[in-house]
Parts: sequence; C-alpha cells; structure tokens
Amino acid sequence: MITLKEALALKANEISSLKEDLENTIKKDKHIGCYVSQFTNDDLKLSKDGAIPIAVKSNINVIGWETTSCSNILKGYISPYNATVIDNLHKAGLGAFGHTNMDEFAMGSSTESSCYGKTLNPIDNTKVPGGSSGGSAAAVAAGQAIAALGTDTGGSIRQPAAYCGVVGMKPTYGRVSRYGIAAYSSSLDQCGPITQNVEDAAILYDIISGHDVKDSTSANISYEAIAPSLDANKKLTIAVIDNYISEADDCTKEAYANTIEKLKAAGHTIIHKNMMDTKKHISAYYVVATAEASANLSRYDGIRYGNRVEANNLKETYIQTKTQGFGEEVQKRIMLGSFVLSSGYYDAYYIKAQKVRHLIKDEFDEIFKEADLILSPVAPTTAPSFGAFETSLEMYLSDIYTISVNLAGLPAISIPVGKDKNDMPIGLQLIGKAYDEKTLFDGALSLEQSVNYTK
Repeated sequence: MITLKEALALKANEISSLKEDLENTIKKDKHIGCYVSQFTNDDLKLSKDGAIPIAVKSNINVIGWETTSCSNILKGYISPYNATVIDNLHKAGLGAFGHTNMDEFAMGSSTESSCYGKTLNPIDNTKVPGGSSGGSAAAVAAGQAIAALGTDTGGSIRQPAAYCGVVGMKPTYGRVSRYGIAAYSSSLDQCGPITQNVEDAAILYDIISGHDVKDSTSANISYEAIAPSLDANKKLTIAVIDNYISEADDCTKEAYANTIEKLKAAGHTIIHKNMMDTKKHISAYYVVATAEASANLSRYDGIRYGNRVEANNLKETYIQTKTQGFGEEVQKRIMLGSFVLSSGYYDAYYIKAQKVRHLIKDEFDEIFKEADLILSPVAPTTAPSFGAFETSLEMYLSDIYTISVNLAGLPAISIPVGKDKNDMPIGLQLIGKAYDEKTLFDGALSLEQSVNYTK
C-alpha cells in the first residue's frame, strides 16, 4: 500500500485507480471485517473523484451516511452534516472512504461489542485487533486503507495501533475538533490519525487539527504545520517510568529494554521516574468516563433519532428502546455512570476521581520539568485471542498504560517496535507535553528509525 505522502503526489486519475484497487482488496479480504459499509459498489462509501480515500471510524459523522457508532440504537440514522474533521479532509483533497468497525459507542478494547460483529486482526485472525478503533487500525494494517481516523478516549487509537503493528496518534485534548463525533466521554475524547508510519501521522494530524468555533472545547491557540519540519536528529531527554513495566509480560519488557538502548544509541538521554499505581488510574478513569457517558448517551431514547421500540406509553418506549438498542457493555457503563453521579455517591466517587485526575496531571507536569517525552508500553501484552477477556474488569486492565494520558489531556503516539514469539506486534508509546506535538513527532520519527520495524 502506498503511503499518504505518496498519495498526495498522485493525479486525479491515479487516485481513481487507487480506489478501485482498494475496493478489490476489501472484497478479497472481506472476512477481516474492517468496514461496516462494505463489499458492494452501492454500500462502499467512496469519496468524490480526485479525493484521496481515508477510512473513517463509524462514530464520525459524514453527510448522507448511516452513522451508527456500531450500535443498534442508531441503525437507520443518516447524518445530515459533516464532522469538522471530515470538512478538513475535504479542504486538503482527502475524503472519507468508508466507515470502519468499532466497539459500540467506543466502549471496548477488541471490537467484539460492535452490533455488526467483530473485526479480525489481519496479522493473526484468531487475535483481536484492539479497540475501540479496531476497524481503522486493521484496515491500515491489512492494506485496506492508506490511512484512517480513529478516536481515543482511554487508548482507543494507540492500543489497536499497537496490536496491529501500525502508528496511532492521540492529540492534545482540544487540538482536534470533536464537533460531529459521537461523544463517549466529553472531557477525554480526541480524534486522531492511524497510519503506516510517523510521517504520514504528522501529515494527517496537520490536516485535521486546528481551532473550531463549533466546538466549545477546541483550543484557540496558534498552530504551525509539523510534517514539513520533522527532525529525527533532535536530541531529547526521555523519561521511563520504572514501576510501570512490572505489569507487562516478558516480551513487552524485553522490547521496552531494547528500545531504551536504541534510543540511547541515537543520542537521547534517558532518565528514570516513578508514578502512582496504575490501578488508581483505572479507578479514576472509569468513574469519570462512565459518568460522562451516562449523560451523553441519555439522548438516545428513540424519540429524537435512531431506532425506536413502540410500546404502550412513553416510559415503556424509553425502557424498551434502550434495552434493545444498547449492548451489554454499554448498558453496564451507563448504569455505573448513573450510580457514581447519584445523590449520596457523587462526592464519594466522582469528586474523588476528579481529584485523582488532578494528581495524575501534576505527576506528569513534574516529570516534564526534566524530560521532553515519556516512553511507556501501550498494553501489558500483545493482542489477545478473542474471548480472552472473561470479565469487563479484565478488559479494563488492558488500558492501564494509556488512560492516564487522556486524564491529563496529553498527546501520545504508539509505534511498533518489535514482535513477540508468535510474530505479533509490540507497540510502545511516547507521551508529550500538552500542545507540544512537534517534539512528540520528532521523537517518534527518531524512535521509528532507530527500531526499524518491519512487518
């Protein structure tokens, strides 16, 4: 598959040919299940002629497309408008190519909660592709997309990118508009690129980022394009969190140690730090995220849009619509969120979680007084097999390394650095200071060149 940088140099007729090649690849490898609008010329959502095709997660609104967030409750909903990131793609000569599969309302780590069925990891079809942006990551890894957009609430870009051996980048909170993207947790969600390499990630990030008056959480600050001035030779101070690595398996520990040595060899300075127990990160994250989800998903009641279950009265309509429309994992999170926001428990859980969130941000700030970047695993293991998560708690623990970044609102990028004994990709992440994506991408390019990962 050609890179995004190469695609930008193509002429309109060459792009048309590229789209046909992509269609044929998708039809041939349709068993992977990357796309939810797929495999026929009528259903496959092609962008206008001359626009470079980019895969788009199915919680991102594209005008005239069924935008469901992979939930039964939104089947039949046709978007009347574009998300800002889609408009930004069009301005740059790119266009949405198809909606990719995801965990329902971005709640999951494997795509198994999608109402359309699961996506398979293209490297090993018995393994999960990660989630919730599993369809986007798998499409890029399988050569079914030049690049893709995903969303990251607690690692949902970086974790599937790591599982599939591609690059996934989560911007600073507020750097990319959330307008037109179905909300899971409003203070955590961010849209970002999933690409074949770091340079493509920087190119796509440049295209989608910037202030948006339609998004009240959008950061109104100056911005300069990053991709044209990437510098892999910049020498940086990179912190490693010593007490984090104990949670990882042996293959991840080995890849982590090897990567540190390669960063040293590239001239970077490594310093050692510790942070609070990741279990506290998990607790704070799932209180905050589910509380916000319970509020955001209350709008899906069968009255305004999407599916409706007709019942005897309004109350029964609400109950039956939500019961039949939402999947099990989404219902769990709504109930948990409603509980922590309820009278008598708000102070005990939600307020405490926000205090822990503040402490996590303070810890990052202290480390960044001495370091330019932080190196961390993305997940404790490589991609697990389907059905490996027997309980929701086991699934939540797969996010121990990623959720603190969202709680602190920081940018981070996942890069493949090696493989385990079964040839499954191992991804590590670099974490940067807020709004310092330039340093993050410079460090990521240096890391990519140092490890020289091959598929």
